[in-house]
Amino acid sequence: MVSIRIRGLVKRFDEVVALDQLDLDIEAGELFFLLGPSGCGKTTLLRSIAGFHIPELGTIEFDEDDVTKVPPHKRETAMMFQSYALWPHLDVSKNVAFGLEERKVPRAEIKTRVEEALAMVKMDGLGSRKINQLSGGQQQRVALARALVVRPRCLMLDEPLSNLDAKLRIEMRSEIRRICKEFGLTAIYVTHDQKEALSIADRLAILDGGKIAQVGTPEEVYRSPKSALVAGFIGETNLIPGEVQFSSGSKYYVQTAIGELSGFPSIENWDPQPGDRVTLSIRPECLSLQTSPPPDNGISGHLTEAVYLGEVAQYSLQPEGDSDPIHISELNPRRVIRDRDHTLYATAKPEDIVILPPND
Repeated sequence: MVSIRIRGLVKRFDEVVALDQLDLDIEAGELFFLLGPSGCGKTTLLRSIAGFHIPELGTIEFDEDDVTKVPPHKRETAMMFQSYALWPHLDVSKNVAFGLEERKVPRAEIKTRVEEALAMVKMDGLGSRKINQLSGGQQQRVALARALVVRPRCLMLDEPLSNLDAKLRIEMRSEIRRICKEFGLTAIYVTHDQKEALSIADRLAILDGGKIAQVGTPEEVYRSPKSALVAGFIGETNLIPGEVQFSSGSKYYVQTAIGELSGFPSIENWDPQPGDRVTLSIRPECLSLQTSPPPDNGISGHLTEAVYLGEVAQYSLQPEGDSDPIHISELNPRRVIRDRDHTLYATAKPEDIVILPPND
């Protein structure tokens, strides 16, 4: 278990700045996720922490040790790749033992540690199996055992579940979290799967253009995004531009093309002034659809789509005036509204409307 401190990290590839003065702290024993759009720098950051990329500027510290220029094999980390990178001509035990053999660990200790690692991932008794005799989920567990067997200070996972089907991904999410917590591992996990991150991360960072856009717990990042980019990347949201009219306490009233809406800023100590341009973020599940106008925060329009999915009904409401459709999700719907002929109203509580800087 190790804490990681990154300060002023810069990594370039020719003219492309992949990491731009990046600062980040990861606590010991934390399961920390890196997310962001393609090309944002998350894999470059992971590989820099592992030692595969040497930054032009900045420092990386493991506890009190500066490892910025320490080679990968001396950082006591382990990497699990998207492709698993298993040796097809070796059996399960030999694949898991590979890193220990490279480290010249005594044979008797290798045998014991391989058995322990396979037991950790619930693959005990399968050491003699060939790789091509295993399912995708079993191969994933072997790759995880191979990373764990070297007893790393930090475990790094680069899209480890992307090759599995949906059911196996859900199963292995829980398994990875169980193993990391049971054995006190610091783990850094790169993924494109937002539900994967929201379901098992202790904290996560959203990257954009080689910088950190926001760091926080899954709940903090989802409920209180600090920018339109973060709001739109984590989950689905409706982004509505507007102009601040006035404030009452900590609540702000914003005029938009679809009416006046009130909400709260998510950025601490930010006080937008009347006339300032802002963006409102409203999650679809925070909106309700009704046939009569609400007293406030009402968006009127006509229904353009209604999709029933059993546990949820999804609606698209086209507001009056020039605006994008508003997306609404109703959980556990008792009935599905399909009336396209009459005006309907979407409404949200002020505490569910997040006020953000303009989405320029």
